[in-house]
Amino acid sequence: MLKVGLFGVGHLGKIHLSQLITMKDIEVTGYFDPSDANAEGVQALYGHLKRFTSAEELILAVDAIDIVAPTTQHYQLCELAIRNGKHVFVEKPMTNTMEEAKLLVKLVDEANIKFQVGHVERFNPAFLALKGYDLKPMFIEVHRLAEFNPRGTDVSVILDLMIHDIDIVLSIVKSSISRISASGVAVMSDTPDIANVRIEFHNGCVANLTSSRISLKKMRKMRLFQKDAYIGIDFLDKKTEIIKLKEPEDEGLFTLDIATNSGKKTIAIDNPEIKQSNAIRMELELFRDSILENKPVAVNVIDGFQALEAAHQILQKIGKGQSE
Repeated sequence: MLKVGLFGVGHLGKIHLSQLITMKDIEVTGYFDPSDANAEGVQALYGHLKRFTSAEELILAVDAIDIVAPTTQHYQLCELAIRNGKHVFVEKPMTNTMEEAKLLVKLVDEANIKFQVGHVERFNPAFLALKGYDLKPMFIEVHRLAEFNPRGTDVSVILDLMIHDIDIVLSIVKSSISRISASGVAVMSDTPDIANVRIEFHNGCVANLTSSRISLKKMRKMRLFQKDAYIGIDFLDKKTEIIKLKEPEDEGLFTLDIATNSGKKTIAIDNPEIKQSNAIRMELELFRDSILENKPVAVNVIDGFQALEAAHQILQKIGKGQSE
């Protein structure tokens, strides 16, 4: 039985707790949160669960910790847990600054523990439906729009929303970044609330990302364009579509003939099966399994570092643009 402690029981922390408390081979030892209001909410739902009064006390009482605390506290909690030999799951972004991220990579590298970053969109059923499909995009278009919510404005829209898509894009494009262009505007808060970013890769792929937290409607769509295929992913409505040049093995798919300058071509439209699942539960179960079965984690510290590094490069570009 894996003893787990939870740091932070706000909105997202309570969602994590609801999953952990019903998971096989996990015992939730307790939680730490300095907010009495957050603690009262947990008390009402899980009256038996112990509220620890210090971070150190909770870390010493468990085998692993799940950090859903504010980003500014991530490094301190990660460091304390790692130095005490505890496994760590930490929500994205894994640290608040790049200096902290570099130190954390070194700590994880030197420790004999499992460390997973909570990039939950990796486990979205619409994205998982593409597992096994040969993704080699050369152009990517992303829109992640959300309605305004003061709860997330302690960080910019880049670290709040766009980092999801940065992580997905980096996991798909097997190449390093060559150039980043970015613009953003702070509208409702003190940090950028809307941003548009162009990421160019050394292999020629270009990703155009737009994120907003001041929109009237929600949207989480990614479009991938590659040789002979277009792939559409709707992270919000959990839908995936592949439109490609028909191949011999595509019997049974809906097809359509189109006229081109090089003659008639037949395209096939494929809607992969979407297996409904709870993304947060899945990432936490994989974290548990990596510990109990000594397997690699699903999203490691380098994945988290690279997404954060790209996000901070974007913030620097936006900052320079606004100061000119």
